[in-house]
Amino acid sequence: MTDAPDLEPIERASIDELRALQLDRLRRSVRLAYDHVPHYRQAYDAAGLHPDDLRDLADLARFPFTTKADLRDNYPFTMFAVPREQVVRIHASSGTTGRPTVVGYTRGDLDVWATVVARSIRAAGGRPGDIAHIAYGYGLFTGGLGAHGGAEKLGCTVVPVSGGMTERQVQLIRDFRPDLIMVTPSYMLNIADEMERQGLDPRASSLRVGLFGAEPWTNELRATLEERLGLDAVDIYGLSEIIGPGVAQECVETKDGLHVWEDHFYPEVIDPLTGEVLPEGDEGELVLTSLTKEAMPVIRYRTRDLTRLLPGTARPSMRRIEKITGRTDDLMIVRGVNVYPTQIEEIVLRTPELTPHFQCHLERAGNLDTLLVRIERRADVTPHAATAAGERVGQLVKRLVGVTIGVEVVDPESIERSVGKMRRIVDHRRG
Repeated sequence: MTDAPDLEPIERASIDELRALQLDRLRRSVRLAYDHVPHYRQAYDAAGLHPDDLRDLADLARFPFTTKADLRDNYPFTMFAVPREQVVRIHASSGTTGRPTVVGYTRGDLDVWATVVARSIRAAGGRPGDIAHIAYGYGLFTGGLGAHGGAEKLGCTVVPVSGGMTERQVQLIRDFRPDLIMVTPSYMLNIADEMERQGLDPRASSLRVGLFGAEPWTNELRATLEERLGLDAVDIYGLSEIIGPGVAQECVETKDGLHVWEDHFYPEVIDPLTGEVLPEGDEGELVLTSLTKEAMPVIRYRTRDLTRLLPGTARPSMRRIEKITGRTDDLMIVRGVNVYPTQIEEIVLRTPELTPHFQCHLERAGNLDTLLVRIERRADVTPHAATAAGERVGQLVKRLVGVTIGVEVVDPESIERSVGKMRRIVDHRRG
């Protein structure tokens, strides 16, 4: 473990010490939710449960889940456990599929949030005095302001660029010479493209660490980013319903999954269909419980993210989650076969004639669903060679995933670019 003197005591605590702290904080969090949030009181009363029934950590599995629908049903403020006047900031999801999910923060919550993000940046290799270029979106999205608060708490010089204006992003990276960048991995690819368009070598930039999150991404994409940009690419995980970025972090010295900051967030992995808690090492849906949130405690929140729990390594007492392989709501079922965009990404990134820019188009032909993957060719590759590469992608998907897909190779810059999360799936079956 590097730079051990810089670690907080809890990062060096024994597993027994951590579990005792978790149980104490869990009891308080469940009690706070039950006493002050009508939704939890009604749900627990209906299940015949009371906070006093939580005698050890295993008892948590008896308590009902919280879902995104629960948060939407209590829009805007009735999930808050403190008077609205004590809530000093509000964030919300985009609400593109209905009412947004709203989250609130007390001053204490903001301090905890800044602490876990600062801890994450340090684990990624950041240090006080570094310049941090933040290209996550600001505003109601938690990414920008969450990253900002943590970088400032660590002692970084923060450049709050937000998303978009890619030419300006490149100019500021060239002129300000930041050490760190915090951004979605798909938008980092756009920034690298723009560097090359301007005649700059991305590997010659000052960036040495990239903290990439807010969307699932693969180890193949990590290799691409590191080779193309000459930096350490590490994963940061979070979600607004729990706190925002900073729930879990990959450590730069191991890059072997994300250590959950378990003094603030308690993880479980469940079978998505049955809700049964799975043993360590089995893949399922991640469920998170907040242990220290004041404004809006969240108990057993179903994240829809697919992963597995693993023992700690760089932070031995803190368990790891494997890189998120996909989301249950990103699952494409094509002729009875489960397909995730990350599976296709792995294959595309192993095909040198093609770029990482691709999009999955779902359509229906009669009673059958079909999947067409559109992928951009590299500018220095002829259309004929790129088409042959696309055929190889289709063959590999058939062999490795087990489903027949269509592949259309398109010209460079043909696929929409995102300044935040990439829209990987376009479903033409709806509406």
